[in-house]
Parts: sequence; C-alpha cells; structure tokens
Amino acid sequence: MEKSLKVKKKYTLFTGKQLLWLILPIVIEQIFSTSLGMLDSMMISNIPANGGNASLAVGNVDYINNLIIQLFSAFATGGAIITSQFLGAEDNENARKSAKQMLVLVILMSLAISGLCLAMNWPLLKLFYGDVSEEVFGYQRIYFFVTASSFPFIGLFNGCAALLRVQRKSLFTMISAAISCVLNVGLNAVFLFVANLGVLGVGLATLICRAIPAVFMLVLLTRKKNTVRIRIFEKFRFDGKMIKKILKIAIPSGIESCLFQLGKLMTNTFVNAGCYVQPVLDAAGNPVLNEQGLPLTVNIQANGNTIANQINNIASVVGSAIGTSCLTVIGQAVGAGDVGQCKHYMKKMFLLSYIANGVCTGIILACVPYLVNMYGFAVEAKEIGKQCLYFCLCFQFVTYPLSFTTPAILKATSDVKYIMFSAIISMFVMRVGLAFLLTTDKIPGLPQLGALGYWIGMCSDWVLRSILFLTRLLTGRWKKASGLIKETPVDEPAAEPEPALEEAAMTEEEEVQ
Repeated sequence: MEKSLKVKKKYTLFTGKQLLWLILPIVIEQIFSTSLGMLDSMMISNIPANGGNASLAVGNVDYINNLIIQLFSAFATGGAIITSQFLGAEDNENARKSAKQMLVLVILMSLAISGLCLAMNWPLLKLFYGDVSEEVFGYQRIYFFVTASSFPFIGLFNGCAALLRVQRKSLFTMISAAISCVLNVGLNAVFLFVANLGVLGVGLATLICRAIPAVFMLVLLTRKKNTVRIRIFEKFRFDGKMIKKILKIAIPSGIESCLFQLGKLMTNTFVNAGCYVQPVLDAAGNPVLNEQGLPLTVNIQANGNTIANQINNIASVVGSAIGTSCLTVIGQAVGAGDVGQCKHYMKKMFLLSYIANGVCTGIILACVPYLVNMYGFAVEAKEIGKQCLYFCLCFQFVTYPLSFTTPAILKATSDVKYIMFSAIISMFVMRVGLAFLLTTDKIPGLPQLGALGYWIGMCSDWVLRSILFLTRLLTGRWKKASGLIKETPVDEPAAEPEPALEEAAMTEEEEVQ
C-alpha cells in the first residue's frame, strides 16, 4: 500500500541568523539617525535666550528637510531594489552597473536641490511658515540655510547606505550613523553652550555630522571585497536602459514619499496657525518683552506637537528598519524568480515587524513621561505632547506594520504605482483633510483641537493605508509587477490563479511516493 509523505519546502536565501544581522544594525542605525532631530530640539530648547522659539524653528525646518531627504531616499531605493533583484538573480555585472548609475543620479539631484533651496530660502519658508513670529522665522532662515548645504552629503550617504544594505553589510551603515550621532551631540554642546552660537551652532553641527559619515560610506563602498563595488575614477556613461529601470521605481516612490512628508508639513502648519499663538507672561501676568521691546509669543500647541512628533519617530524606528530590510530580502527573493520563496519571506518579515514594533512601542509608551520632561518647553506644552503620544502610540501597535511594512514589501516587488496612488488618496483624505477640519479656525463651528487634531488625522491615515495596502498584497497582483508571472495570451487558456498570501510558501508541499 502506497503512503504519501508530505515534506515542507525549505528556503535558505536568508537564514534566521542572516536576517538578524541584516535587521539589527539597520534598527540601531535608524535610532541614531532619528535621534539627531530630537537631540537638536532638546538641547536648543534648554538655552536661556528663548530656547522654546529656537527649538520650534529647528523642528519646523526639519519637516522641510525630511521632505527633501525622502526624495533622495526614494531614488536610492529605486537603485537598491534593481541592484537587489540582480544580486538575487546572480547577475553581478548588472548589479554593479545599476549601483553606479543610481549613485551618480542621487548626487547630481542632491546638488541641484541644495542650490535651489539656498537660493529660495525666504520664499520656501514664507510659503509653509508665513504665520510664525518674526523671531521664529529669523531662526528658521539661519537653520535652513546651513542644513540645505548638507543635502549633497545626505544624498551620498543614502545612496551608499542603500547599496551596502543590499550586500548585507548593514553593520557599516550602523557604524556610520553612530559616528554621526556622537559628532552631533558633541558639536551641539560646543556650539550651543561654549560658543553660544544658538541656531547657527545647531545647523553647523548638523552639516559636519552629515559630511564626515557620507565620505566614510563612499570609501567603504570602494573596497575590493564588495560584490557591488564603486570605482570612483572609472569612466562613467549614463545607461539609458538602466536609468529607465531605476526611474520606473524611483519616480513613483519619490512622489509617494515626498507627498507623505508634504502632508506632514502641511498639517504641521495647521498647528502653527496664529489662533494657537499666545503671549508669554511673567509671574505677575504681564507680557514679557524681547530685546526689541516687542512682546514675546509662544505656541504651546506647536511645541507639544514637536515633542510628540520627535518621540514618535523613535517609536517608529524599528518598524521602519524592518521595512528598509524588506527591500533587500524581498528584492533578492524576487530576483531568484521563486513565488513561493517571496511569500515565505513576506510572512517572516510581517511577523518580525509586529514583534519588534510591539516591543519598541511598548518601551516608548512606558518612558513617555521621562522623555517629555527632557524638553525645556512650558509645562502646558509637555502635557499636550504626552496626550498626543498616548493617543498615537496605542494606534501604532496595530496599524504601523500594516501601513508601512506592507508598502515596503510591495516596493521590493516593483509594485510601486499602486502604492503611490493609494498613499496620495489616503494622505489627502485623512492626514490633510481630516486634520484641517479638526484644527482650523477658518470654518466657524469646528473644533480647534490643535496638536491632538493633527494626530487624529495622522492615525486615521495609518488605518486607511493599512486597508489599501493589505488588500493589494492579498490579491497577489504584485506578482505581475514583479515579473514573476506573465499575462496570459488571448488565444491561450488562463492559468489557475496563484494561491493567496496566507497559503505561505513554507507549507508548499511535495508528494513523495
């Protein structure tokens, strides 16, 4: 009598140990990188000369900087995904070619954007922050001018970091981010508390701590041991076919990422609106005057929102790191041309994302009172920051992996157009539209919730993103975008549809007679 034995198919593209050594350094790297803005605001908020307004200026400009950084990151991601897929297919020659094309593109783009921002300093800030006080606006101009000079270094760093990660060398990116963070804290201390340079000192510290790690990363990428090695002095010529492949992913990713940050920037301006600005009073209840004899003002809601945003960025860092890791893991699985292997690693990355996000968010949730008290803002601003953090962190437990890990997985399969359109719809309906209604003073009768209204819109956006992206993944349509399945010719019968994602590849079975 014949007996069938069912054997599970094993996938070894990434072992558990290899995944750990890929993801853990990226987590630590992003903790360092994300901490830079928070540490800048914390340190400058404690300077005697109206640190609250200086810190608000730094936080406001960082929204613009993050929008631009996302554009560099999107182009680096486009090149990294193509390079990762070539590596999965063991086509090292084309992997090296795509890497060089991407790096040159990112550097040229970052130089152009840096020049544009330096020239358009005043108009850009007036466009987004025309309602802030003159003092805050002056601080913003100084900080934006200095940090815009660092954009070429950010572009170089992002490009090199993406190429090292796809080669599973994320330990180097972690070391570089650690150097940047230590330099930033040390230089901030010198420029703020010794040289008394204020906002200018914070900007100079940021410029220096971005330049040194960027050069360090480029040197690492030129090593002969690398599978994908950049030769700086090698003759270079643009490859139209390769550029087209990179842009096919980079442009939709760039639009999606930039509009996402633009949504954050727009909603932040709602909280900076004049209706939330109030005069600073002394102990007797009289207005405090500045050096020019004008009343000092403060925006408690905006300061509270700055606290919540910067601490929430730390809480999101683990989930974000796993999303970054997906570009390497899923990209190489796609390059290997195995649908089952792709599904196996998708499930694995989701599981890791939920566990890691839950642990990180839980720790930050428990530490909220201590983290908030490190800021030099007024007590009222700290209470607003706490309220917003408790609200958004509770949502983050469930929605963050679905709303951010899922699109990272889809990007790695080259399914970028759906992500772009879905993210734009969700952002304008929830993040911008709902937040505007909950914060504006332009429409009578609506609640002016300030920072809390901002976070209600943000969390609603996470929910809608989760629904849109997860639906796409479960339908299996990503397989067509990745090239893993082809469209059936009209004169041929349609093939049986692929099983849904929940039929994981690790349960694929072979029948042994």
